[in-house]
Amino acid sequence: MSESELVVSPAQASSDLLTALQRANLEVSICFQCGRCSAGCPVSAFMDLQPMQVVRLCAYGQDDVLLQSRTIWLCASCETCTTRCPNGIDIAGVMDLLRERVLSQQKTAAEPRVAAFHRSFLQSVRRWGRTFEVGMLGAYKMRSRDLFGDLKLGMAMFKRGKLRLLPRKIRGQKKVRAIFKRSKKRKKEQ
Repeated sequence: MSESELVVSPAQASSDLLTALQRANLEVSICFQCGRCSAGCPVSAFMDLQPMQVVRLCAYGQDDVLLQSRTIWLCASCETCTTRCPNGIDIAGVMDLLRERVLSQQKTAAEPRVAAFHRSFLQSVRRWGRTFEVGMLGAYKMRSRDLFGDLKLGMAMFKRGKLRLLPRKIRGQKKVRAIFKRSKKRKKEQ
């Protein structure tokens, strides 16, 4: 999205977005646009909006623009932006919140394969308490409809013993499920 296409107007501000940011303790209004987050981002070259622009658009409540952005899905959640921010804004947390908003509003993700992976990963952790790679990848392949795209790589990993056919048991699996239940309950309360 080029800057010439983007029109920011207070009349278009989403009070829902501003409220969600406030509830999550994501104080985006303290950003003074130094650009350190964007300069340090390892994937910014592939984004349609730079992290600095995402923060500014959040401060202006521009929900529609943000939820259609590829940036929120391409973010690697490495937290380099958060670490570099002199004001301590949790920019990676902002990206998480925006992805959650797309999914909860059942909107089409700008990067559907990333959204499919996101769902598959969380489903695996919810069910097994950790990632079960074969199950997660199977769910992802079904969601993305790319069944054979990585078949050679998968077979090579399997032959080297990198992929297990059965999930490993972990201690605390019930605790992980309880975390997901609490999270779901909190979302319903909001």
